[in-house]
Amino acid sequence: MNKNPPTLGRIAAMVLFTLSVFGLLMFLWASFGGTLPLRPEGYRFKADFPEAFKAASTPPPSEQCRPALLALSSGDRRRQRDPAVARHLLGCGFCMRVSEPLLDRRQSREEEVAVEIRGDPDIVRARQAARELASRLDFPVTELTVIATAVSEMARNIVRFTSGGEIVVDLLRSPRAGIRIVATDAGPGIGDVERALADGYSTYDGLGLGLPGARRLMDEFTISSDPDQGTTVVMTKWLGGRHG
Repeated sequence: MNKNPPTLGRIAAMVLFTLSVFGLLMFLWASFGGTLPLRPEGYRFKADFPEAFKAASTPPPSEQCRPALLALSSGDRRRQRDPAVARHLLGCGFCMRVSEPLLDRRQSREEEVAVEIRGDPDIVRARQAARELASRLDFPVTELTVIATAVSEMARNIVRFTSGGEIVVDLLRSPRAGIRIVATDAGPGIGDVERALADGYSTYDGLGLGLPGARRLMDEFTISSDPDQGTTVVMTKWLGGRHG
């Protein structure tokens, strides 16, 4: 029987073996659904995008990435509605990937709905979302139809003339009750905005409304468009009318 004390190398080997067995057991336990005692529960995560950029293996592709992501992370709805932010997100794959959790959180708001527009089925989804949200403010049935029609026109324009976009519908409570629709795309832009807004102007055989019709249907209507940068339309319908 060897009564010599264990050498340092043997002690190290025993410790490593014990840790390996413990790690294997914990792995098997977690694999079969067991909970880990060291797993944090109920934690909050706050992203600091400038620091995330420094640590990222792939740097942001343009200078517009930083302000766009900061607008989303700030929680400031005014900054989030900035047309430049929306257009950048639609055209930048890097920012879309990084901001997915923030976009999902925004879409979960009870008084705001975002619908991605890629094809004809999305036109129906956007129309239904706008009508359902507006009905919470007790808009008359005729006004619900007007709102849904205007949203349909915006969504149809995105499908027909761009590779995709987004329509965001949200309820307004202050200073008055109403509904706001923001339609954004990353398409080629509109060369002559004034002509596109002229009564009777339509670039396709749809309902014949187009941008001029949508503007007539809503109480407030603004449009911004840049060549090769896309178009953003902001429309508002007030409960009780323009001067209610």
